[in-house]
Amino acid sequence: MSKGNRERTNRGRFRVGSMALLAMLLLPASALAQGAEDWTTDVSVDTLWVLVAGILVFFMNAGFGCIEAGFCRAKNAVNILAKNFVVFGISSIAFFLIGWTLMFGDGNDFVGLQGFMLAGMDNSPLTGDAYQGAYSSINWTGVPLLAKFFFQLVFAGTAATIVSGCVAERIHYRAFMLFTFALVALSYPITGHWIWGGGWLQTLGMWDFAGSTVVHSVGGWAGLAGIVLLGPRIGKYKKGRVHPIPGHSMALAFLGGMILWLGWFGFNPGSTMGISGDVALLVSHIVVTTNMSCAAGLLAATMTAWMVSGKPDFSMTVNGALAGLVAITAPCAFVSPGSAIVIGAVAGVLVVFSVMFFDKIKIDDPVGALSVHLTNGIWGTLSIGLFASQAIPGGIDADGLFYGGGFGLLMNQFYGVAAVGAFTFGFAWVVWRTLKALGGIRVSAEEEYIGLDVSEMGMEAYAKDSVSHVA
Repeated sequence: MSKGNRERTNRGRFRVGSMALLAMLLLPASALAQGAEDWTTDVSVDTLWVLVAGILVFFMNAGFGCIEAGFCRAKNAVNILAKNFVVFGISSIAFFLIGWTLMFGDGNDFVGLQGFMLAGMDNSPLTGDAYQGAYSSINWTGVPLLAKFFFQLVFAGTAATIVSGCVAERIHYRAFMLFTFALVALSYPITGHWIWGGGWLQTLGMWDFAGSTVVHSVGGWAGLAGIVLLGPRIGKYKKGRVHPIPGHSMALAFLGGMILWLGWFGFNPGSTMGISGDVALLVSHIVVTTNMSCAAGLLAATMTAWMVSGKPDFSMTVNGALAGLVAITAPCAFVSPGSAIVIGAVAGVLVVFSVMFFDKIKIDDPVGALSVHLTNGIWGTLSIGLFASQAIPGGIDADGLFYGGGFGLLMNQFYGVAAVGAFTFGFAWVVWRTLKALGGIRVSAEEEYIGLDVSEMGMEAYAKDSVSHVA
């Protein structure tokens, strides 16, 4: 074939290939357009924002895994990483099968009852208006139902992974897996329905924008019940004194802290579940309040630990940042950046003294999860009743105490904290006790001494030189 013929042939092939590619691109678009007349640029942008924010929250699993592994001993690192990996798989199945419906399905003031396994979808799964029948409580955002589901799923997984840190270094792997399923399938969505699913606390007037109570306190209460039934690690408390059990890698703790700080820019701002139009202003506001609270929390915790112990404890710096993030999660859309600094600073002080308090009463929390998520989940929720302002674009319908609103909002927040705490702790206690009776929840003393990597997982995170084991 001559050079000219080859060029003409190649040009012909290029035109045919281009037309085929164009057809592949246009035909699906036409098909989608026929089934979704309301599909607009705003919906596309909002959907992209929700999915990207959800992906950021998903990646927080890596942050939790790094922090927990770093704050614990090397002999338990694989077990901790495995729990933080498997937790999202279990959560995905549990939330899809049961949890989503109990949380957002139409039902009554206490639980959702319709739309199991996304059965409330109609034949046009693109528009938000299609789901009024089964999931009306979440129809305030117009993104596709599956985008809503994914975003709420990553929150459910976050609540479950908090428990991992509470019970680290002495729990059976199987017991944690079974508890995770029960928490995400039943307990988490029921209390979530009360606040986010049109339930009785929402009707009462309790507010929690992104989950200081719905997510973080729930994980803390569930973990507290597990800690009480497990008991402390061997050697933690002897002769009335606290014996620190240091973690093995502050480098992992640093990396985990930074990942979580980044992930929170999906966690809080993403809870707008939209970004187009005027919502962009609210998203920007939440990004700033989230960051300022985190900064104030880490600095306050650093200075407080420095004054108490004489050294700027880096573990407290990391947990102080997380405490500030947890505390601002509920009020991030309702308070000013200045108030966010105050909320974060209080959280930083609280996390230090909370760790000391739990140790004093012999509640062994290896990574400080209770102090970060439970103590400051409570504080963040209550702070709405103090600092909320209707002038902020978040849409709250009452002012806090410090903005002339009186005690009404604060009391509503308190009722919500107490109700969720009582239900979650009670539920978790029953599940942990049941698991303890059926197969046990704590490893033996010998297994704990060897380390859960070898005794539970059959491998080591930092294996010895394999050549030395070759005959």
